[in-house]
Amino acid sequence: MPEGKTALVAGGLGVIGRALVQHFAERGGWEAVALSRRAPDFETRARHVQVDLLDRAATEAALAGLGGVTHLFYAAYQEWRDPKEQVDINLAMLQNLVRAAGAQAKRLRRVVLYEGVKYYGVHLGPFKTPARENDARHMPPNFYYDQEDWLRAEATGKAWDMAALRPDVVCGFAVGNPMNLTLVIAVYAAISKELGLPLRFPGKTSAYRALAQVTDAAQLARASEWAALSAPAGEAFNITNGDVFRWDQLWPSFARAFGMEVAPPQAIPLSEFMRDKKPVWERIVSRHGLAPYAYETIAAWGFGDFIFNCDYDVISSTTKLRQAGFADVVDSEEMFLRMFEEFRRRRVIP
Repeated sequence: MPEGKTALVAGGLGVIGRALVQHFAERGGWEAVALSRRAPDFETRARHVQVDLLDRAATEAALAGLGGVTHLFYAAYQEWRDPKEQVDINLAMLQNLVRAAGAQAKRLRRVVLYEGVKYYGVHLGPFKTPARENDARHMPPNFYYDQEDWLRAEATGKAWDMAALRPDVVCGFAVGNPMNLTLVIAVYAAISKELGLPLRFPGKTSAYRALAQVTDAAQLARASEWAALSAPAGEAFNITNGDVFRWDQLWPSFARAFGMEVAPPQAIPLSEFMRDKKPVWERIVSRHGLAPYAYETIAAWGFGDFIFNCDYDVISSTTKLRQAGFADVVDSEEMFLRMFEEFRRRRVIP
């Protein structure tokens, strides 16, 4: 019988990490271990280790009991407004964990690093599309560049190697995550309905009609197992659902899913207009018996503002990924509707 594999997931409570932990915990031949600063507030089959990766000594201590790790999945992230701080903090976390794992996990074979379309400059404005993995970088700083360059250099001469995955907006379930678009849409719709409003796209009309893409967290988890076991060493791969869409094609379907009328777009800064909606949300939670998540953690309105005002095409080529052997595709409209139903089952939305 082949030797068992152990997946160590950094950022185990985030939208990427939670899907990874669930995937490996349910797969035969794998043991799943999650790392995060917070303790999980739900039952899980996976082992959970609470640690601050910025604390080098604590990280080394946490890894002391994890010598059997064979594959490290790095999905940890901290948001910082200052670009240099964002680079320094996120690079330090990766370095602390990888160095500790490299020293103590003698069976470590591969580190999978998660990046994103920010690698191509989506946060700076229009960029070349479809984005390809070998496109020229933009002017730094960009913490993805520092992490990838350091990890490549660190892997030289080691028993382990690395690969990188570049999803776009990852859609799944995780509360308190700074980039969970699906929950932004669901909570915004629930509040709009409570106030007797139609469902309006809250961004620019031009963004409503631009081409967009997303990545299903469950599909990313499947791609991660492939990247850990089968992807060529040292390579980076874009990973999206494999389709593109315009929000104006999906918004009517979203409205039907919430039993609402759809209305034309009306650009509002969600981070401002939703600031005073805590009493509305608490009324919804009380009347429908929803899980008591704090309003401050339930939706990342600033992230919604960015996505819904991105009025240029955002498209990544997945040709390299498919040619290398991972060919799964997901219908994005069906994915959103499935996730809204999952949120209902979890008593997150009415």
